[in-house]
Amino acid sequence: MYIASPLKNYYALTKPGIIYGNLVAASAGFLLASKGHIKLTLLLAALAGTSLVIASACVFNNYIDRDIDQRMARTKKRALAKKLIPARNALIYGVVLGLVGFIILIAYVNWLTVAIGASAFLVYVFLYTFSKRYSVHSTIVGSLSGSAPPVAGYCAVTNNLDGAALLLFLVMAFWQMPHFYAIAIYRLKDYSAAGLPVLPVKKGVPVVKIQIILYILGYIVAVSLLKAYGYTGYTYLVVVLAVSLAWLRLAAKGFRRNSQDQQWARSVFLFSLLVTLVFSFMISVDAWLP
Repeated sequence: MYIASPLKNYYALTKPGIIYGNLVAASAGFLLASKGHIKLTLLLAALAGTSLVIASACVFNNYIDRDIDQRMARTKKRALAKKLIPARNALIYGVVLGLVGFIILIAYVNWLTVAIGASAFLVYVFLYTFSKRYSVHSTIVGSLSGSAPPVAGYCAVTNNLDGAALLLFLVMAFWQMPHFYAIAIYRLKDYSAAGLPVLPVKKGVPVVKIQIILYILGYIVAVSLLKAYGYTGYTYLVVVLAVSLAWLRLAAKGFRRNSQDQQWARSVFLFSLLVTLVFSFMISVDAWLP
């Protein structure tokens, strides 16, 4: 369906790719907690509220980052960077999206999910958005908010922060670090041009390669603990471990002498998308697997 240009700009302002990815994770957390007994109305409400809160956070992020976006090749065509949308309109848009999202979560889900969403919103919009201008540790800060969707989906069902919720948080946190670091290496020139102190710019690519390996190992431990503590089954463990070890093997190729850093980083980034999709799928269907 054709979307008129102004509407398309407002749609793009919400970073739909981020929304869709997080909704997959939120759905997976919800289905894991449901254990095969799915409440469709609750699922739809949780996803609708979560997506609107994420959209709001992304709009505010775009608003704050519009000066940085003008200096980066991959972001300089964004609507606020090109001044295709008035900044005041973007703020109003972000407020409305957030209010509607939180109202849905309050009315149809539970207060724990609201609290998780609000915490992630504040961390992303304020702590992450501003810290990335000054600190190499902004990626860690960003991983805190990025780990919230599966936890929110899980708690929408259980209304309880238990061991599984904590492990879902750790899985996503460990996954995001190599995912983001791979992007930072692949887009190194962009980040340098924007003056952003990401780890590859400040410490060099070799240091980041070691970090990627360590975080993938942390991811492997975290996904295994879901089975160790009885939250998932053996089929989940076999499939997720196989993909995780393949990711680790790919990451290790970055230490070869003839490794082309940007090409390698792009491969690690793309494979990370498969890793999280497989994980999300396996915990979603775990109730029906041995």
